[in-house]
Amino acid sequence: MHHDLDLPDPGAGAAPGIAQRFRGFLPVVVDVETGGFDPARHALLEIAAVMIQMDNSGRLSPGQTLACHVLPFLGAELDPGALAFNKIDPSHPFRDAVSEHDALKLVLNPIRKALGSQGCTRAILVGHNAHFDLGFLKATVERTGYKRNPFHAFSVLDTVTLGGLAYGQTVLAKAVQAAGLGWDDAEAHSAIYDAEKTAALFCDVVNRWRDLTGGAGGSATGV
Repeated sequence: MHHDLDLPDPGAGAAPGIAQRFRGFLPVVVDVETGGFDPARHALLEIAAVMIQMDNSGRLSPGQTLACHVLPFLGAELDPGALAFNKIDPSHPFRDAVSEHDALKLVLNPIRKALGSQGCTRAILVGHNAHFDLGFLKATVERTGYKRNPFHAFSVLDTVTLGGLAYGQTVLAKAVQAAGLGWDDAEAHSAIYDAEKTAALFCDVVNRWRDLTGGAGGSATGV
C-alpha cells in the first residue's frame, strides 16, 4: 500500500528556509548503536542526532549534535556479534549511560523545540539504512511512553539511496570517501561519528543537487 507524507504542503506562504525546502519537514540525522537487530528484543546502547541547518543562500550544513549512551532496558538482549562489531562494552564504568527515557528527553526535546523555530511541522529522520534507526527509536518511544515524538512515523530520507544516486556507493564509508569528506575506520561505528558523517554526506548531496539545478532545489515546491 502506498502512503504519502501526511502533512499539508506549506507552499509559498511558509516561513523562508529549511521548512520550504523539505515541504514543512525538518531533516534530522539519527544514528543508533544497538545490541542486535531486533528493536523489540535488543538493547539501544547509543543514540546521536545531528540537526541540519540552512544558510541564507539555501545551502545545508550539519548543526548541533545531541548524543548519549543508553542503559539497556530491563530484559534486553545483547548479541555478542553486535557488540564485537560496534565495540561497545555496556558494563564499562565510564560509559556514563542514562535510561532510555532520559536519553529520549535529551535528544528529542531539542528537536521538538527546533520545529517551532524553523517553521517546520514534523521532523523527518535522515539515516544510513534509516528504517533501522527509526525502528529502534519508535520501539524506545513505545517502551518509555515518551509523548509527542517529533519524527514522522514511517517516512525517512536515506543516504543509502542518496549515496547510490550521487556516487554509486551504498556503503557509508565508501560514499563519504567518494564525496571527499574523509573517513577514519578507528572512529567508525560510534553513534556520534556515524551520525556526523551521515549528516555531512546528506548535506553534500543536497547542496550538489542545488548547484546542478541552479538553486531550483530550494524553491517553495520542495522535494
